[in-house]
Amino acid sequence: MPRIIAIANGKGGVGKTTTAVNLAATFSEKTRVLLVDADIQGSATWWVERNREKWGFDLAQETDPKLLSGLSKIEGYDLVVVDTPPALHSEALAAVVAIADYLILPTPPAPMDLAVLIETVREAVTPVGIAHRVLLTRVDSRSLGEALEAQNTLMELGIPACNAFVRAYKAHERAALEGIPITQWRGNNAREAQADYRRVANELQRDWRK
Repeated sequence: MPRIIAIANGKGGVGKTTTAVNLAATFSEKTRVLLVDADIQGSATWWVERNREKWGFDLAQETDPKLLSGLSKIEGYDLVVVDTPPALHSEALAAVVAIADYLILPTPPAPMDLAVLIETVREAVTPVGIAHRVLLTRVDSRSLGEALEAQNTLMELGIPACNAFVRAYKAHERAALEGIPITQWRGNNAREAQADYRRVANELQRDWRK
């Protein structure tokens, strides 16, 4: 039975798909991974399908809540990463959360984004009691204090957050435009961008072993 990891946020434009795709790529370096695109916008599918041979994981596009609810029974994979729709009351999101082992909630550290994320946790995560962590994304490397302040705010509210975070680099946009994961990007800031996701993946794996 694979571990089911859902990437979720009630707000769009927070790095949800970028997180899903690049974490799937990072984990696939050592394990068998399936990425499920459950977002009707299909951004993950658009990204991966243009250079399908470049990816080390399998991809499935599925938005039917009934079919999504059966993901825990899928065979042949160690990890299933699900990119969910940016809608708190989506049936597809509810179906995924119901069978997920872990929830990753990406958000930029800006106050308005953080406020929406906190609402998402209170409305959709805490009531179902699923293990989760917030992942700060699009962090400005010139003002890391904002990310540390956001982490402190979440800690004070009792919301678990990753110590690692993902910094904002043009590399992420360019990798997406080329249809490759950040793990294969060879341009500017490649090492830094790749290292961010590897730190996140390592931290998550340590959390899962507890």
